[in-house]
Amino acid sequence: MKFRVVIRQKSADAVNELPVKTRRILHSALAALEENPYPGTGGDKERLQLEEGVDVYWLPIGRSYTALYTFDDNDRVVQVHEVMTIAQAHKKYGRM
Repeated sequence: MKFRVVIRQKSADAVNELPVKTRRILHSALAALEENPYPGTGGDKERLQLEEGVDVYWLPIGRSYTALYTFDDNDRVVQVHEVMTIAQAHKKYGRM
């Protein structure tokens, strides 16, 4: 059963401002989360410890972007919280 991918409005707005080719790459990578949001299987997804008790996952997209997301196995929902450049992510969260 697939997951439903939900992108926060602020991130969706930011993605929609990007060039068409970049949007296509980002949408393709985020759509892959429908099948497999789990880290360590089929991709470069990694678990981050940003907040106590909350599992946040990092998905590098291409060479320039990254997405931070959470998912709920019971509800089968992936929540994309942020999409940003890798440089912005390193600055905001430290070296990932």
